Amino acid sequence: MIAALSDPKISPEMKAIAQKVASGQRITFEEGVLLFEEGEIGFLGSLANFIREKKHGDKTYFNRNFHLEPTNVCLYTCTFCSYSRLIKKREEGWEYTLEEMMDLIKKYDDQPVTEVHIVGGVLPQYNLEFYTNLFKAIKMHRPELHVKALTPVEYHYIFKKAKVSYAEGMKLMLEAGLDSMPGGGAEIFHPEIRDQIAGGKCNADQWLSIHEEWHRLGQRSNATMLYGHIESYAHRIDHLDRLRNLQDKTGGFQTFIPLKFRNKNNQMSHISETNMLDDLKMYAISRIYLDNFDHLKAYWPMISREVAQLSLAFGVNDIDGTIDDTTKIYTMAGAEEQSPAMNTRELVNLIRHVGRQPLERDTLYNIITDYTEHVFEEDKKFKGYVSLPVINKKNES
Repeated sequence: MIAALSDPKISPEMKAIAQKVASGQRITFEEGVLLFEEGEIGFLGSLANFIREKKHGDKTYFNRNFHLEPTNVCLYTCTFCSYSRLIKKREEGWEYTLEEMMDLIKKYDDQPVTEVHIVGGVLPQYNLEFYTNLFKAIKMHRPELHVKALTPVEYHYIFKKAKVSYAEGMKLMLEAGLDSMPGGGAEIFHPEIRDQIAGGKCNADQWLSIHEEWHRLGQRSNATMLYGHIESYAHRIDHLDRLRNLQDKTGGFQTFIPLKFRNKNNQMSHISETNMLDDLKMYAISRIYLDNFDHLKAYWPMISREVAQLSLAFGVNDIDGTIDDTTKIYTMAGAEEQSPAMNTRELVNLIRHVGRQPLERDTLYNIITDYTEHVFEEDKKFKGYVSLPVINKKNES
């Protein structure tokens, strides 16, 4: 039961939305915008947590993964990006060869990681042949390692250069060993904003079309949105609406990840970042609006461990993975976590201390280990161990 339905302080408009959520009905575009404009944080949390617990109970997922970033040199000049370097300044960046990338992957041979996440800049040498050879090499070396790789921004350039269609290109990637697609490169779909912050990259229709072709092959992918810069609430809901519509059509998305804009070392440094309450509101409304997405993820290196923990009461049921300090995309933009690595024990305790059930998953949400009752050797030595303060997961305080 949603407590807001009996709260006399809640407006009739908000109660109507709460009633829809309680009965499993879809909210409209206008109602989504209204939630951003007038929704009180506790009210939004109660709705999002209701949906979260209806779908997953207290189950909270993480995985053991590492990131591989082929290059930070890029043809594109996105104004929000702190990560990439222009070709004329390529000496400031890195450009790994296939052999160097395989050496990085082999460093994890004795570790129980289940996923390699591959994204990077866009350059001519990282073409169709390069990536199909890379995926094949990874699978030949470690067949069970799940390859989650490249965004539509990268695929659009690769396929255009190779003169192949999206459908043909994605089929070639699947045959080479690609297992799933991450959700990056979405930024904001609406052209009013996209043209300003990511001009020259694939547009919204192209981004969605590449995911659609991947879904037609029976495969899964994720989706993101970069929020908290020059977009309006209507732009955010437009983005969520386009994702919801494609999910109605294909059912191929498994997780949505809101990505917070960070303003260090980029062309948008004059724009203030959102605060914690705004971030939690974004998570909650995403959970409410995307009724056909199974999972909502908080990317903890970007928002901090503490806010990721809080987000578990605002619709989030996944806090990503161990990362192992292998990604520079957000640390270079001033993210909270400048050395983003957590071991399994730290992730499990983070989840436990807000009353949730920690589950290690693979990329496709098959459960590998249930850590609900697990006791780590380190914790046996410190009976009073507490990593972070306990909060009220029901959001009723």
